[in-house]
Amino acid sequence: MDALIYTAMSGADRMLRSQQIRANNLANAETGGFRADIDVAASQAVPGYGYNARLLSQNLPTAVDVRSGPVAETGRDLDVAINGDGLLAVQAADGNEAYTRAGALAVGADGVLAVNGHPVRGDGGAIALPEGYVNIAIAADGTVSVQMPGDTEMQPVDKLKLVRPQPQDLAKNEQGLLISRQGGELPADETVTVQSRHLERSNVSAVEEMVATMTLNRNFEMQMKLFAAASDMNEAGNRLVRG
Repeated sequence: MDALIYTAMSGADRMLRSQQIRANNLANAETGGFRADIDVAASQAVPGYGYNARLLSQNLPTAVDVRSGPVAETGRDLDVAINGDGLLAVQAADGNEAYTRAGALAVGADGVLAVNGHPVRGDGGAIALPEGYVNIAIAADGTVSVQMPGDTEMQPVDKLKLVRPQPQDLAKNEQGLLISRQGGELPADETVTVQSRHLERSNVSAVEEMVATMTLNRNFEMQMKLFAAASDMNEAGNRLVRG
């Protein structure tokens, strides 16, 4: 069978994968701090004599869109929006460190500060707040302070671990959290700051994703036509051989 058929099949497979990525982006257009996925592919030569002009489409691991999303003021003391390209360190389900742009912090029953159920990490591990505090504030450098009953001043408890990775070093785990492609934990960056009482929304552009989806649909149809044409040419060659 002519390798053109496999070329068309690989192109169609890439279109389907791209559509899945775009659909997931659209589904998270209102998810706070969500970072859109970018589909990545490369050309792969077809092995064998006479196939120099044949190339397959090879799917590669997705990249992460690091553009900032819109920031809105909420007035909630535990909401933080990260400025620039920094990330907030949290503990993933497997116990390893991961990162996120989501800043809707919450206090669990055990007093541990968390984002979407993932404990927030500070200088000494997960940040635990003392019982009975009457006020809480998060400074621009990530310092978490509380006011206890009878006190007139805020007392620092811990400091959010904020990191600044290289965009090309980011990947996503199964929970949708950001991790380093190199593995391990990223060092804290003292230059990363946050905005208290603000939240960052998703950086997904619904218009861009819908336009890309329509383009992918047209490209998929083109690959199917190419597949049918290759099949017809292959059948015509078989008839010539049979005489």
